[in-house]
Amino acid sequence: MSKLQTSMEIQCSRKTLSLTIFLLLTLFPPWPSPSEGCQEIDRDALLGFKNKITNDPSKLLRSWTPSTDCCAAWEGIACDAAGRVVNVSRPGLFSSGNDFIVDTYMSGTLSPSLANLSFLYLLDLSNLKELKGQIPPQFGRLSRLAYLFLDSNKLTGSIPVSFHRLTRLNKLYLSDNFLSGSVPSPVFRSLSSLSELGLSGNQLSGSVPSSIGNLVSLTKLDLHENNFSGSIPESIGKLKNLNYLDLSGNQIAGSLPNSFGSLSKLVLLYLNGNQLTGSIPSSISGLVSLQFFRLSENKLDGTLPASIGELPNIQRLIFENNQLTGKLPATIGHLVNLTDIFFSNNKFTGKIPSSFGNLKNLQTLDLSRNQLSGQIPPQLGKLKTLQILDLSFNPLKLVSIPDWFSELKLFRLLLAKTGIKGKLPNWLSSSSVSTLDLSSNALTGKLPPWIGNMTNLSLLNLSNNAFFSSLPPEFKNLNLLMDLDLHSNKFSGPLETIFAKNVENPLGHFNSIDVSNNSFTGPIDVSLAEKPAMASITSLVLSHNPLGGSIPKSLGNLSGLQVLKLSGNGLSGRIPAELAAAKELTTIVLSDNDLSGEIPEEILNLKGILEFDVSKNRLSGRIPAHKAVLPVSGFLGNPGLCGAPLPPCKHL
Repeated sequence: MSKLQTSMEIQCSRKTLSLTIFLLLTLFPPWPSPSEGCQEIDRDALLGFKNKITNDPSKLLRSWTPSTDCCAAWEGIACDAAGRVVNVSRPGLFSSGNDFIVDTYMSGTLSPSLANLSFLYLLDLSNLKELKGQIPPQFGRLSRLAYLFLDSNKLTGSIPVSFHRLTRLNKLYLSDNFLSGSVPSPVFRSLSSLSELGLSGNQLSGSVPSSIGNLVSLTKLDLHENNFSGSIPESIGKLKNLNYLDLSGNQIAGSLPNSFGSLSKLVLLYLNGNQLTGSIPSSISGLVSLQFFRLSENKLDGTLPASIGELPNIQRLIFENNQLTGKLPATIGHLVNLTDIFFSNNKFTGKIPSSFGNLKNLQTLDLSRNQLSGQIPPQLGKLKTLQILDLSFNPLKLVSIPDWFSELKLFRLLLAKTGIKGKLPNWLSSSSVSTLDLSSNALTGKLPPWIGNMTNLSLLNLSNNAFFSSLPPEFKNLNLLMDLDLHSNKFSGPLETIFAKNVENPLGHFNSIDVSNNSFTGPIDVSLAEKPAMASITSLVLSHNPLGGSIPKSLGNLSGLQVLKLSGNGLSGRIPAELAAAKELTTIVLSDNDLSGEIPEEILNLKGILEFDVSKNRLSGRIPAHKAVLPVSGFLGNPGLCGAPLPPCKHL
């Protein structure tokens, strides 16, 4: 389960937060309009900040001139009736009117002079990207400050201890900087008015102090992607108003505190990517508002408590990549609002509960890489909203894919290594599946002509089976196919059927092809690179097929190609220097062929080359000088080759 979509939504929401606050405070200020001009002390403080800015490409501070009134004429500044500055808002992401969002930056450092703005209520210097240096400890003097946004810059150093004096602070965001050190315990102890705290994306370390329990007004706590260690303090259960808690991507260990059950308002709980151990406490039944629950990438063990079925609002359960054991609780079937279950790569045993058929809103069911067995309950056929079903790598001993699967409107179906035998079921011909993975089973027979009816396919993986014969001509109708893996079967016939398939611009151009370890015949088409389906390919693996012929020069025209494997293909002739035109290549494997001549210098010196293997050929001459660190094994078995990493040349 990728975190990208969720994190992007969070970032987008956060970036509009300060803009909204500033507009509200400007349009409906909690203080009268200024009747006096800007106070000199405040003007000087702001000019002191401007003097520390070394680059302002969008001229955010252009209006800040000594000869004008900072309350009336300076952009991003608001004052109270006495002419005291209460708002400073110059973020790097803002609306310029007409719903047009400007994304810019400013370079420089934070001036301590801003601490002289003794009436300051809001300070927003977020998303300026290039603000560097430390947060001045003098900022602790801003006793009226309610909103402080310094996120998305390059600030360094530690969080000032003096922040404990900011007792009126309501929102504090220091996320996405390079802050380090531990969070001073007095800060957590004193900020009882704080409702949102964002420290994510830094290099903060140490434990989360137990004094965090003093932040009783907190609704959002985001500490993800730091280096926090230690355990989660039991005092976190005192944060009764918390609705968002993200501690993911740290090094937090220990077990989940029982006090989590007290967080009845919590909507989002992300603890993934840590080193948590122990079992999930039954007290989680107290999380009655929880919608998003992520515990993946930890070391949790034990069984799932039956009380997990008492989370009435839960939508996503993401527990993959742990060591959870035992049977899946049938009580999960009570969670009718569930849209996604990600339980892959654990040690669950027993049958899939038939109660899962009650999950009427379920869109994703991923139980792959466990030890589940027995019949797949036919009640799952009632899941009309199910889009992704992944039961791969479970000893289910399916023998055949149940016919009731045809009732599902699946987008992705993954049943790798589940014991399927025999031929592909005919009902697949009318399915709308986009991703089909039936690899590592005992499927056999010819690929049926109706495969061409599966026109929604974008990924097809039938590797490690016993299919034979050539591909049917109808294969060319897979206009949207982008990833094809047929390796380790008994397919035969020409590869042209694959390379010449139709596309549906801009879709249907191959990203990867792996047909290794079959009996496909060649030679490789000299105009391969001109085939529309091949224009964007990044990985081409044809190894161990009796192709014969030579390596086409045109492969160098595949500008996106990163991986090329042509091992054991009976290839002869020279390695074409034109291959070096494919500048993105990182892996070139041409071993176990009958290639002759010298190794082209241009290929060996491709900028990104990581793997180069031409062993067991008839190559000769000096190995060209190269910067990449390549093992000697990649050159062995060529009696005529010499030079590093092989022994030096004697007669050349």
